[in-house]
This record gives sequence, C-alpha cells and structure tokens, in this order.
Amino acid sequence: MNGPVAYLVTTLGCLIGVAGVVVAVVAVRKGRKAARPVAPADPFRDTDSDALRGDPRRLKPGDIVEIRRVSYAVRGSVHLNEGGWGWAEHLLDTVEGDKRWLSVEEDPDLELVLWTAEPAATITPGASTLDFGGRRYASEESGQARFTATGSTGLDPSGTLRYHDYRSQGGERLSFEAYGQAGWEVARGEQLHRADVMVYPQAGPEAS
Repeated sequence: MNGPVAYLVTTLGCLIGVAGVVVAVVAVRKGRKAARPVAPADPFRDTDSDALRGDPRRLKPGDIVEIRRVSYAVRGSVHLNEGGWGWAEHLLDTVEGDKRWLSVEEDPDLELVLWTAEPAATITPGASTLDFGGRRYASEESGQARFTATGSTGLDPSGTLRYHDYRSQGGERLSFEAYGQAGWEVARGEQLHRADVMVYPQAGPEAS
C-alpha cells in the first residue's frame, strides 16, 4: 500500500471513529432526556371545564376573567410558595375601577376565592376566633411565604408575605396579609364554584 492510499485509509478510519462517538453521545443524551420523570397528572382534574371555561391555574396579567357575569381584567399576578407549596393571587379590575383579588389554589382540589378588601378594618390576627361584620371566624392557618409579582400589583417584584387565614361556619373567609414590613391588610373572601368563573386568555408571549 503506497503512502497516499495509506493516508486516505487512515483518515477515513478516523472520521468513522469520530462519527461513532458523536452518535453514541447523542444517543446517551436522548436517553437521559427520555428518562426525565414526568409529574403525575391528577386523575380527577376537571379537564372538560378547563377546555370549556378556560383554566384559572394559567391566569396571567392581561387576561380577562368573567365572574358571575362581571368582567374583570387581570392587572397583575402574585405567585407564592411556602415550603414547596404554591398558590396564586390575581388583582382584578373592572372598567368602573372595582378592584378584587382572586386566589387560585389546589388543595388538592381547585379552590377559587374572590376577595374584597376591608381597608377600614381595625382588627388584627392572632386570636383563635375573631368577630367581624356580624360573623365569627375561627383561625384556620398562618405562615410566611415567598412571592414573585408580575404586572401591576403595587408590590415589589419579589419578597416575603406573612398571612393569617380565618373561616366562619358558613364557609366565609377572613384573611390578613402583610407584604414585607408593611402592616396587615384585611379582606373578606367568598369561595366560588368552578362554573362561576370563565377565563378568556389574551394573546401574548405567555399565551398558550
């Protein structure tokens, strides 16, 4: 075998070897990607309602949400996390300027609560029961969470939230929240049925 032919054979052998290594690496990467665990789906999730009425879990600033035939624009969203447990609160606004908050949580079922602020309230949390607005509320849970805010909420982009939640025998809610070093904000909450809420996602980079 003369020199040029030997050189050509050697070069081809090297190229074949490199190609084999590349194929092996790609195969390994594909195998790792395929082996990545997938979060289990809730077998009882109401996917029919999500398809027909929109998914409140995916609300974002700019969307329109209709609650009991009243249309609101989502001005901003706050996503909270406490020890790996997450939920969301969305600031809603009507064309008349009526502002409410909608909380969205899975515990494990989807729970939707419409909140009305009570800026004139002078009560503070801590007691096991509280009387407010003619109702008695019992302490349900309290804690501290991390939050991130998007859109127009009047909050910092991220920070901490202290909260204390109460519930009456009839299911009405009373919530105390304090963002950062701010004082307590009080709100009354009414739990909604899934059929009370219709979501109209708007086009945008996060729209699906």
